[in-house]
Amino acid sequence: HLVSHPGVDKVAFTGSTAAGRKIAGVCGEMLRPVTLELGGKSAAILLEDADIGTFLQGVPMACMLNNGQACYNGTRILAPKSRYDEVVGALADFAQSLTVGDALDPATHVGPMASAAHRDKVMSYVEIGKQEARLVAGGNSPANRGFFVEPTIFADVDNSDRIAQEEIFGPVLSVIPYDGEDEAIRIANDSEYGLGGSVWSADSEHAKAVAHRVESGTVGVNGYMPSLGSPFGGVKASGLGREFGPEAIGSYQNLKSIYVMS
Repeated sequence: HLVSHPGVDKVAFTGSTAAGRKIAGVCGEMLRPVTLELGGKSAAILLEDADIGTFLQGVPMACMLNNGQACYNGTRILAPKSRYDEVVGALADFAQSLTVGDALDPATHVGPMASAAHRDKVMSYVEIGKQEARLVAGGNSPANRGFFVEPTIFADVDNSDRIAQEEIFGPVLSVIPYDGEDEAIRIANDSEYGLGGSVWSADSEHAKAVAHRVESGTVGVNGYMPSLGSPFGGVKASGLGREFGPEAIGSYQNLKSIYVMS
C-alpha cells in the first residue's frame, strides 16, 4: 500500500531480493523511481600472499557483522588450495574463540538472531551444510539461551552447494578452495548476487586489480567497511541504484531543462 500510494514520489527499499522484486514490479507499473539494496552472498578472496592474521582481524566486520545479519557479509571464503588447510584451521580456531551471548555485554562477540524464526532458518541451513560439506566449528544453537547460533565454519564446500549459493543471514561461513587466480574470480562471480566482497593480499595494487574483476557493487582490499561518502549498492540480484555519496542524491532529484530562445 505504501509503495503504491499516490503521495510517494520515490521508493528506497532495503530487504530481501524476493521482496525487492515485488516492489520493483509495483514501481514499474507506476513508473515510480526506486532504489533497491537487496541480498548478497559476497566472497572474501584470500590470495596466495594474504596475511592470515590481518584477515582474522577483519573477519568480524567483513564476514560476520551484526552476528552475520548483514547483506554484504563475505560468507564465502575463497582460499588457495596451497593454503587451504591453514585457512580452515585458523578460521575454526577463531570461531571457537568467540563468545556468544548478550549483545549489550562488552565481552560478547556474537549476539542473537533477530527472532526465533530466523534462528530456526539459520539452523536449517546449518543442517543442510552438514550434508553438503564438512563442519569444522560451531553448528549448534545453545539450549535455553535465546535466539543464538554459534559461529559456524564449513570446509570442503563446493560453490554449487546451497550453503554457498543461498543467503543464510547468520554467522555461517563456507570455505571454498580454488586453484589459481582466474578460478578464484570465476567462483566469486558465480552467484546471482553482487553486493560486497573483499580481496586480501600483501600487495594492495595486485588486490585492487583483482577487485576490478569481481562482479560486485563494492569490494574491499584487506578489509571491508562501506563509507557514507561513497556509493553503496549492488549488481545482479543485489539491487538497483546506489545509497550514500553524491551518486545517491541524484535518485532523489528530477532534472529539468529550460530553453530560453533569444
